[in-house]
Amino acid sequence: MTLVEGRSLVEGEAALLVDLRSIEKRFGPVHALRGVDFQLRRGEVHALLGQNGAGKSTLIKILSGAHRHDTGSILVNGKPVVFNSPTDSRAAGLAMVYQELSLVPSLSVAANIFLGREPTNMLGVVDRKAIRNSAREFLRSRRFPLTGEEVVADLPFAYRQLAEIAKALMGDVSILVLDEPTSSLSAGEEEILFAAIGELRAQGVGVIYVTHRLQEVFRLSDRVTVLRDGRNARTLMTAETDMTTLVSTIVGHKQQQAARPPALAAPVAKRDAFLEMRDVRNDRLRGVNLRVHRGEILGLAGLMGSGRTEILETIFGLRKATSGDILVEGAATNRRRYEPLEAIRLGIALAPEDRHLQGLVVDDTIERNTALPRLDQLSRATIFRRRLSNERARKAVADLKVKAPDITTRLRNLSGGNQQKVVFGKWLDPRPRLLLLDEPTNGVDVGARADLYAITRDVAEQGTAVIVVSSDLAEVELLCDRVAIVSDGRVVRIVERTEIRNEEHLHHMVQEAADVHLEH
Repeated sequence: MTLVEGRSLVEGEAALLVDLRSIEKRFGPVHALRGVDFQLRRGEVHALLGQNGAGKSTLIKILSGAHRHDTGSILVNGKPVVFNSPTDSRAAGLAMVYQELSLVPSLSVAANIFLGREPTNMLGVVDRKAIRNSAREFLRSRRFPLTGEEVVADLPFAYRQLAEIAKALMGDVSILVLDEPTSSLSAGEEEILFAAIGELRAQGVGVIYVTHRLQEVFRLSDRVTVLRDGRNARTLMTAETDMTTLVSTIVGHKQQQAARPPALAAPVAKRDAFLEMRDVRNDRLRGVNLRVHRGEILGLAGLMGSGRTEILETIFGLRKATSGDILVEGAATNRRRYEPLEAIRLGIALAPEDRHLQGLVVDDTIERNTALPRLDQLSRATIFRRRLSNERARKAVADLKVKAPDITTRLRNLSGGNQQKVVFGKWLDPRPRLLLLDEPTNGVDVGARADLYAITRDVAEQGTAVIVVSSDLAEVELLCDRVAIVSDGRVVRIVERTEIRNEEHLHHMVQEAADVHLEH
């Protein structure tokens, strides 16, 4: 860790746990952070929000020491610092807890807490008694409902997460960063985590809370900072804002949209259903009933964390259904065997929310990316059919108006809109029977957005069923023939296109559904 000399502190700075000023970060041509400011006070829960690509992950990785910021300054406990590694960050009193837990399941909670820093006796042997006693006292002092004796593999997920937090907090830690901590928790398990966060706040620990679930923001946080396109959109006192303000701050001003498409030639009710969900449940869904028809564009509208993305993941086989049925053309799928390969075989395609992590291999070429879902069709007797792969890639580039020198261009050198067109293009030959689109125009410009709308409508007009998840309700209202309102892992209402007066009316319906959930 490097202390930055030659800078005086103004009055009040030293009282802050974290003070980030004008943080800039580039990854090649991508300008990830553009002068971001962020402050964390002692005993505060400060929520950090924004759509995918807004810069949240980059900011917390800079705090963790995983990335080095380009310009700007970081002050921790009033001292200007530069983190050259995660070890530097840890030494400054910061602890990071990511979605993926780092525990060893076969060991006890106590052994995990001291993993890699086990105390030894005079003979250099690990002192297991000291580990047990120290862990028990530490957990008691933090008021965590664990003794340290529990084997991690035997714990419910919420208690594993508490063990992960305890491991992160062991030592001189005053700042805790939680990245989507409830992403795999049930409602009952969330309460255990929330209680632990409340205890940490009371003990003076500052918590940076990254989440997509806006209900949690109002439940837990003192302040909220929203990032949009790598910049500060706004910092608000949670008690002085509301859901409408928060949503509009996250989404930003609406871009000018394409004209609304004409109504379906045949009413949805008279079309054949391609896929149906009957009382589908898993760790995030709580009895989803839904039907999508051939040639229909069905929207899923709800607040972030309502279960919209989880519905798409379950349909695509990424998330297992534990009960209920998913029917394709009236035939029930096998829950235990239903996986993405089976979904693809049935003609289902997914353009995921995060194109960089889930939708593309950004260090590879356009041609190789478009080939990924169709490798079985592009190979014969273990020989890759290069000519056919090239033809498919060139056709995708031409049909989708991808702006690139040629199909050997690497994805990292394309704009966000052109990258997203490649995500679409890899699925469209042959045309899918059901196209799942999760935040399809996130981080793309107006021109690319209009092109993506046209592609979506064209696919639907050819008979493909389409399900669209979007936080931009203007987009949902514009594109979709029907809209399913999602809240708390359920579809609570289906709205026909003719019932939606405008974007504000749709927002009111989404908010009403969320308010009902909060009341319960």
